[in-house]
Amino acid sequence: MSVAEAAALMGMRQPHLSNAEAARTGLSPDRVRLLATTVGGISTTYIEALIELGQSSGKGWWSTYRGLLDDPHLDLAELESGATGLDNYEPMFIPGLLQTRGYAEAIYRDGYANLSEEDKEAAVRFRIDRQDVLRSEAPPEFHAIVHEAALHLGLRDRTVMRDQLIHLIEVSRLPNVTIQVLPFEGRVGFGSGFMVIRPIVPELATAVVSHIERDLYLEGTQAVGKYQGWFGKLSEQALPPIDASVPPDARLGKNSLGLVQRLLYPLL
Repeated sequence: MSVAEAAALMGMRQPHLSNAEAARTGLSPDRVRLLATTVGGISTTYIEALIELGQSSGKGWWSTYRGLLDDPHLDLAELESGATGLDNYEPMFIPGLLQTRGYAEAIYRDGYANLSEEDKEAAVRFRIDRQDVLRSEAPPEFHAIVHEAALHLGLRDRTVMRDQLIHLIEVSRLPNVTIQVLPFEGRVGFGSGFMVIRPIVPELATAVVSHIERDLYLEGTQAVGKYQGWFGKLSEQALPPIDASVPPDARLGKNSLGLVQRLLYPLL
């Protein structure tokens, strides 16, 4: 269907629809439903989810950081707030949703980003505030795979990593949190971290891929499906999840908790 045909169908002028396609203006719910019905073959659930997004203000706790942090930070928090599942792989750092304040401060203090002290403090507060999603009324299922390399990160204050490793064990007690460690031995993991953010409607899932300059936000079932598949393969290669409720005598073979405790022992 051409732009002219679609505009005529919805009782609009062609420039108006072109502006909507360019994200400069919106479409009313009735027009969206009319177009979708005419085209056919589109899930009603998907269309209603799009309409809901279109009518949403996009405001939330993250709005207080507007002007302090760039839009990708705020977009990430908004996507996480509407997610039913979060699948996060990190090769070099503890995932942001699992970081202690001390660890986050050390990362920003010793990192390469050229930020003012005020900007660093805002970024740390934002990262800690993001973690509230894991303890919300309807929290998403959070599955993190952390490469063993991230657990060996050298920090100037060894108590920071000690507290971080203890925190991993504690947060794993949440019923919606699963943490696995990908060990050095075995198949090589990915060099870039990523998170697959899964809302109720699968077609609206997003893959956020870490990049040295700016994170990449990928949409579409084909692009996101690749990362979901890769996450599944990483999970198969990773050690069994941290489970602090299992007694020591019941832990047979290598597991994520045992590896974390082994690294934690010299730091105590």
